[in-house]
Amino acid sequence: MSVTVDGDKSGSVPDRVRRILRGPRPEKVPALVGTACTLIGLIDIAAGVFPRFRTSRMHAVAEVLPGTLGPLSAALSLSAGVLLLLLAHGLKRHKRRAWRAAVVLLPLGAAAQFVWRHSVTGALLSLALLALLVRHRDQFAALPDPRSRWRALTNFVLMGAGSLALGLVIVSAHPRRVIGNPSLTDRLEHVLYGLFGVEGPIAYTGGSDWTVGYSLGALGMLTALTTIYLAFRPEHPAARLTDDDETRLRALLDKHGARDSLGHFALRRDKGVVFSPSGKAAVCYRVVSGVMLASGDPIGDVEAWPGAIERFMDEAKAHSWTPAVMGCSETGGQVWTRETGLDALELGDEAIVDVADFSLSGRAMRNVRQMVKRIERNGYTTKVRRVADLTDGELARVRRAAEDWRGTDNERGFSMALGRIGDPGDGDAVIATAHKEDPEGTETPYGDLKAIIHFVPWGPDGMSLELMRRDRSADPGMNELLIVAALQNSPRLGIQRVSLNFAMFRAALARGEKIGAGPVLRLWRGLLVFLSRWFQIESLYKFNAKFQPRWEPRFVVYRKSRDLPRIGFAAMQAEGFVDVTLPRPFRRRSHTPAPRPCAHIVPTQTEHDVRAA
Repeated sequence: MSVTVDGDKSGSVPDRVRRILRGPRPEKVPALVGTACTLIGLIDIAAGVFPRFRTSRMHAVAEVLPGTLGPLSAALSLSAGVLLLLLAHGLKRHKRRAWRAAVVLLPLGAAAQFVWRHSVTGALLSLALLALLVRHRDQFAALPDPRSRWRALTNFVLMGAGSLALGLVIVSAHPRRVIGNPSLTDRLEHVLYGLFGVEGPIAYTGGSDWTVGYSLGALGMLTALTTIYLAFRPEHPAARLTDDDETRLRALLDKHGARDSLGHFALRRDKGVVFSPSGKAAVCYRVVSGVMLASGDPIGDVEAWPGAIERFMDEAKAHSWTPAVMGCSETGGQVWTRETGLDALELGDEAIVDVADFSLSGRAMRNVRQMVKRIERNGYTTKVRRVADLTDGELARVRRAAEDWRGTDNERGFSMALGRIGDPGDGDAVIATAHKEDPEGTETPYGDLKAIIHFVPWGPDGMSLELMRRDRSADPGMNELLIVAALQNSPRLGIQRVSLNFAMFRAALARGEKIGAGPVLRLWRGLLVFLSRWFQIESLYKFNAKFQPRWEPRFVVYRKSRDLPRIGFAAMQAEGFVDVTLPRPFRRRSHTPAPRPCAHIVPTQTEHDVRAA
């Protein structure tokens, strides 16, 4: 017997029944529909590929999507399954276009079920899912991601490979009805012909040749249509820094640039920017693999940061991007977490040298002192100047050398790299160069230039290390020589503090090597040392420690713990450590000083110049 209180009749219906009748919560619908589409898509593909599957107990679930008995049934089921798999991820990410495609597909599926199979159950299930999408259509409002027409080529390659693999399964799914004993080459040839709608060399009995032919033709048609659609749909280019954006950012940096050593890197021209309503603060970002990745602290007045952060979060929500911040300071992390409810995790430490406290004397600086003296005895000299003080010829040689001495095919850097040298707007940047005359008088494109180091401004009295390159034939120790030269010449340039490197997990490496470190800390340090074989983690820390810096913690800000692997992968893509761009034949390597991500610094005498891990 149910009991009501104060006229409340809700107790007359059990809570579980009311929850079922009410349906899922609106914010859960995209994930629910996306997962349902994935499962139904896989079942539909299986129903189209394997003849026996269509008579199994899962047949009723597979009927959710269009299909007919016979060859056309298999082809339509296969096509619908592939399309649902393509739509599932977009539905999970609240994408409006994925919702539109699903709303079109589902009623067609319901009609096909009723007309071809006379299946009321299948049609009702299709319509139920359609009703859920229509009822919660406001949950699917995310705008498209940045894209170019190169996406069509990627789709053609991936869909073609997938169609080829699935086609081999289809051709081999009727072993008892194959005439003869075709080889793998024959099967592959049959698939290739079938994707173009042409009959192949394999023959079947019992009408299976029509089933295979229709299915292969459907796969080929899907590959062609999706590629054509991606090639001719309107482009949505990634956000870029406009001239007006750059002017506004430079004005903010002139007033507030001394607060964050990473502020000048916001002027990378492959970043987008959102400003606060007052225009007194801004957040710069790049979208990588669905992650809206900001770097460093917001630019501008701290009191206006919440407005810029709110605009950033609104933009991420509008496109259903995953928001994240790489390398913000402790103050920045506090503001981000307070204003957005995001979490923060210490990522590492930035090495900052106070020029007034720097000296080569003392036991701690012995190794650096000896290396610098040895290189100077070998005939190397250094010059430290503002970019504005270099002649056009010198600047051209520096640019050409920086390009040719790059140790990797891909430029590296994002959060702590500017991507250009000698831009007219960067006249306050500092370049330190190492020189040595060739005793044999051999002419090189760079004259006597042997190494380069490039700093960007950090307010009126600081600078932040952005890039270091050297001639591979130069003596070891160029890094130490140029950094020491830059620090010793800093007072002449009015520089009081210099930001060197960012060392990931510096605290764990430092504590893990001390006496008394626990087993967990030692194990964590051992893992970091192992990973240093591929990523310069330990070497960056040890190189920075040579100059006796003070350490400033940097943080990564994220929404949920499960987003961290995705954020880490996106950050590695942005920094250039993971290359998922077009293969080399489709890219051109620029030999001009056009904006591009640059490597940061060389912490040791290794083959690759890397600023940040």
